[in-house]
Amino acid sequence: MKLLLKFNLVFLVVFVAGLLGTSVITRELLERNARQEVLQHARFMLEKALAVRSYTSTQVAPLLETQMRYGFLPQSVPAFAATEVLAKVQKDHPEFSYKEATLNPTNPRDRAVEWEADVIGNFRLQPDTKEFVGERDTPAGRALYIAKPIRISDGACLRCHGAADIAPRSLIEKYGPSNGFGWQLGEVVGAQVVSVPMALPLARAHEAWSTFMIALTAVFVAIGAVLNAMLWWMVIRPVTKLARIADQVSLGALEAPVFQAAGRDEIGALAQSFTRMRRSLAQALDMLGAEPA
Repeated sequence: MKLLLKFNLVFLVVFVAGLLGTSVITRELLERNARQEVLQHARFMLEKALAVRSYTSTQVAPLLETQMRYGFLPQSVPAFAATEVLAKVQKDHPEFSYKEATLNPTNPRDRAVEWEADVIGNFRLQPDTKEFVGERDTPAGRALYIAKPIRISDGACLRCHGAADIAPRSLIEKYGPSNGFGWQLGEVVGAQVVSVPMALPLARAHEAWSTFMIALTAVFVAIGAVLNAMLWWMVIRPVTKLARIADQVSLGALEAPVFQAAGRDEIGALAQSFTRMRRSLAQALDMLGAEPA
């Protein structure tokens, strides 16, 4: 088997093993990083919702107190305002969905479904939990979600959500006396939930992984080509030439051309040794009085 072929077989084995190992590690790493990136965007959406809630509660609601005596304005409710604003954001980012899921909401659209109720239940069982991240199966595939608890920390909320008999009449007229009442100070009544399909972070990860693997393969191929060229020029070519001359000398053709090696590397040292051996052979034949064949 030729030396160049042996070299390429070893290089190919190392290349395939390295490529497979790198593929597994980078795929897992990129998927994890993409998941974290999507979660960061989801957290940013939650922060936006909290900012809208705070602005509505402190800036908008006080301005609408007079109008609220004659008709209920949902725009004065922090949860309503946050949901409406995030709905506008979703038009540019349709992959994200936002909901203020509540166990006993005033507005029916905020009622928690089964899995959202489980998340709220976890927040109730673990009062110190500030954030919950999980995955769930949906008809469209696997989904990633992040949730923060909605806790009644301001007694002003109980004016509308305490007892039904003390709630604003305009609120009762719009939504009725059955839902959204009986909340307690410090109670977790719901959760802000941002969901995103897992296909999104996975697609981003796989795109980055494909680009990286193509680039890595190209680098390996380029390295292999360069190493082959170097091996042929620096080793195979001079050794082949030296072997051809040695073969001629071994058959008695002492007039064969001298191998010229200008370098001081191992090939040069081999050529010098061969030249000395050739001279010694010629001297030995002269001393024996033998004629070269």
